[in-house]
Amino acid sequence: MYRIGQSTDIHPLVKNRKLILGGIEIPYKKGLLGHSDGDALIHAIAEAILGAMGCYDLGHYFKDNDASIKGISSKIILEKVNKMMLDNNYNIVNIDSLVILEEPKLFDYIDNMRKCLANILNIKIEDINIKATRGEKLGFIGHKKGIMAQAIVLLNKK
Repeated sequence: MYRIGQSTDIHPLVKNRKLILGGIEIPYKKGLLGHSDGDALIHAIAEAILGAMGCYDLGHYFKDNDASIKGISSKIILEKVNKMMLDNNYNIVNIDSLVILEEPKLFDYIDNMRKCLANILNIKIEDINIKATRGEKLGFIGHKKGIMAQAIVLLNKK
């Protein structure tokens, strides 16, 4: 039995924060604001996994007012969602994702992001795809005020 899930995550860009995407730090003058480290790509992937299983959204499990997880690495969030997935007898067939941002350019970081995520999820690097596109100077993304990530996940019930 196959199940598909999709999600979108958006975070504003702010000064004095590290830019973390796909579990890695990317050198940039701003970072993503969030209760966690703000990794929009991991949040979209984790929530897509939850959606494919028919679970609640990410905020149900990781509340943005829970002081015990303030500043948590999104890699830990993904590890916990992955455990939920495995405990429910699902495995990942593949993940396709897209990061929409005006800058910085992600080309040089995508392979490391794929490796990081594949390691957390214990899948082959070939089973995760990450693409990036620009906002073409339109809207909040084009004006460098935020970053959006989207993910589609296909799961298989064991």
